[in-house]
Amino acid sequence: MASTGQAVVRAITDEALAAAADPALTEDQALALLARADLPPDVLEQLAKNANVAKLRKVKVALVTHPHTPRHVSVPLARQFYTFDLLKVALTPAVPADVKVAADEVLVSRLNTITIGERLSLARRASGRIAGALLLDSESRVMQIALENSRLTEAFVIQAILRPQAGPALIHSAAYHPKWSYRREVRVALLRTESLSLSRALEFARGLPPAMVREALQASKLPARIKEQILREMKSESR
Repeated sequence: MASTGQAVVRAITDEALAAAADPALTEDQALALLARADLPPDVLEQLAKNANVAKLRKVKVALVTHPHTPRHVSVPLARQFYTFDLLKVALTPAVPADVKVAADEVLVSRLNTITIGERLSLARRASGRIAGALLLDSESRVMQIALENSRLTEAFVIQAILRPQAGPALIHSAAYHPKWSYRREVRVALLRTESLSLSRALEFARGLPPAMVREALQASKLPARIKEQILREMKSESR
């Protein structure tokens, strides 16, 4: 009984392989084939080699977003995509994590060359990794929208804050943000920057353990007068 079932599966796979290799395969037929979630890797690889359809945008996107496409096929294909096709890859749940990361990396490498309209859209919709990179955008609007991205995580906010490219606008926005400014690790990161205001630095320091504040100040770029004021206040409170 089992051998009969295996034979049926093999016959179906052979049929799919033949269809994938058919030089007369049309775009609609290729997309119908790719709609099958159970398609095995060898069929997908064969489809990627079919010159008649593999060059078509919709087919390439469907190939990369299929959960069984081999990485050596999907990753090189993804690197050829335009901005919003890469975004689709990165946000499709079925796409393997390493392929999503590859798509994100391509997007990050292109952020300096795409239009502000595309960057605004990415800031709103893209992954946390892309939103984190856009916190360093030269356009304040892009940075502000990226801060509100629902996929943005604390780790990416901290990474952006501590980058040398982080400007006063980002530091100010993060320091007064209704979500991020209340996170302990974000506050510690902000204390290490050079653009945090005296009033905000004192407020953050008051809400943190003294040992954590001292450690942050050791690596901080805050002006000496602000550091001294924080330390004086901590000393007076300890008496």
